[in-house]
Amino acid sequence: MIQSLAQKVAAELVGRRDAINRELSRNGVRFGIYKNGRYHDQLFPYDPIPRVIESADFDMLELGLKQRVDALNAYLRDIYSDKRIIQDGVIPEEYVYTSSGYFPQVNGVTPPGGVFAHIAGEDLVQGEDGRWWVLEDNLRIPSGASYPLFVRDIERRISPRLFRDVRVRDNRAYPMLLRRSMDFVSTEGIAVVLTPGRYNSAFFEHAYLAEKTGAILAFPEDLEVEHDQLYFIDYSGSKHRVGVVYRRLSDEYLDPFAFNADSVIGVPGLLGAYRAGNVAIMNAPGNGAADDKAIYYFVPAMIQYYLHEDPILHNAPTYMPMFAQDRKTVLDRMGELVIKDVAEAGGYGVVFGSSLDARQREELADRIKAEPRRFIAQEVIQFRDIDVVDPKTGAREPRKADLRAFVVTGSDTRVWYSGLTRYSSVPGQMIVNSSQGGGFKDTWVLADEDTTLKDMYDEFKNEKISIATQTQRHSLSLLTATKAEDLYWLGRYTERVFTTLTKFFPFYDHVMDTDVDAFRPFARALDLPEDFEDFDTFIHSFLYDAGNPNSVRSAMDCAFNNAVVLRPELSSRVLQYVELALSSIADGSERSSAAEDIYDQRDVTDHMLAFWGAVENSVVDQTLKSFLFVGKYLERLDLYTRLHADAADLKPALRKLVDYAVTLDGLPVPQCFVSGIRWLIGQLPSRGYDDLAATLREFQKGFSDHVIAETLKPLASISTMNLTRHTDMLANRSPQTTTVE
Repeated sequence: MIQSLAQKVAAELVGRRDAINRELSRNGVRFGIYKNGRYHDQLFPYDPIPRVIESADFDMLELGLKQRVDALNAYLRDIYSDKRIIQDGVIPEEYVYTSSGYFPQVNGVTPPGGVFAHIAGEDLVQGEDGRWWVLEDNLRIPSGASYPLFVRDIERRISPRLFRDVRVRDNRAYPMLLRRSMDFVSTEGIAVVLTPGRYNSAFFEHAYLAEKTGAILAFPEDLEVEHDQLYFIDYSGSKHRVGVVYRRLSDEYLDPFAFNADSVIGVPGLLGAYRAGNVAIMNAPGNGAADDKAIYYFVPAMIQYYLHEDPILHNAPTYMPMFAQDRKTVLDRMGELVIKDVAEAGGYGVVFGSSLDARQREELADRIKAEPRRFIAQEVIQFRDIDVVDPKTGAREPRKADLRAFVVTGSDTRVWYSGLTRYSSVPGQMIVNSSQGGGFKDTWVLADEDTTLKDMYDEFKNEKISIATQTQRHSLSLLTATKAEDLYWLGRYTERVFTTLTKFFPFYDHVMDTDVDAFRPFARALDLPEDFEDFDTFIHSFLYDAGNPNSVRSAMDCAFNNAVVLRPELSSRVLQYVELALSSIADGSERSSAAEDIYDQRDVTDHMLAFWGAVENSVVDQTLKSFLFVGKYLERLDLYTRLHADAADLKPALRKLVDYAVTLDGLPVPQCFVSGIRWLIGQLPSRGYDDLAATLREFQKGFSDHVIAETLKPLASISTMNLTRHTDMLANRSPQTTTVE
């Protein structure tokens, strides 16, 4: 009855699909893929019909998942220490030592807290008879928890009555489970989420989980090992001890000293600090030895060996070509089985024998005979279809779907009351990975009549408070040199977008008043091309030409690229305005190139105003705000003087620049600020602003090495300063450098 009510009420979300997808878009809920060697951010297709799992069904899954992950953790502890399971003949040693995920570099190492697999992503499917099967264990860097976590918040807000009427277990505990595991294994110091970079396919998740757990989002260059201790280096060069690293890059690239010497995205010496017990790494290096697709075959035996229990959840029936009898079965039944290359992931290397012709089967058979360790074969499980809404027709259509359940281990093992349900985009196709074009839907775990949802969530109250405290530590003391520059350029590029749009309107009016060349002084001042046959073509280039570094689109792209790495510091709520502005520009580029687009893009300036206001009124540390706004007002002074603004326009910008700089009293000044001010001072005399150049030279005295507020404060009283442009300097300039005013 509860499930039928949930399904009935969930139907309301179908009508909200477009609204939910808009929210996902405006919050940058994306994943990345590479096409033809180029990186593309794209939305993860969302389907509004949730997967609904009854309470009793999930209770069984919970017991089975905890059992399985506990056994896998025991196996990892064993094979990197006593190796009893090999000695007792349960698993042949050649399977262990030939696994690509087994690393002798961590042999003999027991991680802090004794936990290897802190986050397990268990892939399951439900057969047509309702029985659940485990298809795969993911113990290295399983991804995907952020998507159902994020979309549930949107669902709750967009249809609040739905979650009052239906007893869906709360899924907001995932960041708390993750943070609690971090704190349990941490040695001493701060927690960081280590990302390989902005262009990793799961970068959104890295940044979002850092934001939600209060950990610091760190890039490899932000970390340094000294005397077997790991340190986070802030923008001033100060070092902060790191106690736990939630790493989101593969073992092979983690430390070039220990693994792949050619890696440029690792942290040299990290494994040494880990082996010394001075830092915890989540998940532990070497976990691939347990989620090898061939080792999967032995997990039921692990459960019996370590826990002395019968498995609650079952593997898909699997055959190992390394065993002679299994190899014969695989070769004889090639057309009936699914063959998996154990070295592949993400849905790659999976071949359904029924899809091969006779020649292809023969070729695959030869490969299996030559490299039997490289393959496994499984019976094809006819797993249950789930309805999805066709985005083109709006009709409901069946699709294959799996479930990635997340199990988090710290002081105990917890199964998250949710999961990532992935569905195929192609009718009948059984590969559901996002990299293969699949989408996702929310997973609703129902509670029984006796469960109090409030009590279920209240156990995490202390962790919520702890995370809130950690989030407040996203201050200047934990800001890297790279992120200091990101804030500075985010301020400059958002101002560039705003000013170039708003200041173009007077020139636009002149053009509309039949002076077709009136746009040229504006273009000249901002280094925009002037050689266009008509005004509409200029407008299209000015707004949308990503190849023109001075276009609005280019400035917006740069603002976005600086903003997206600052999600933990600024928050998803604040960054949505940058996302909205970028979407507006991107959407406009696909429409007409008419001059009317200038008016249509007024929303972009509104989004910039909303962004600045959201930053200023947020709980973001004041020093972070100051870095952004110092960049913003330097850019305004640059653009206004290019356009020959008068003193009335310059004085407010200069006053704001001084006000924000004063709040940084005593702090070091990043080099990008020093260089920016020096460059602007050098440009001002040729623009006719000697007095402003002199004022900025005085400003530079208090803003060159460390901020000296006492030097800067007198500059705040600029009402009597003469900042007027020296027009006599321009009198003899060529017609190409004069302006229309």
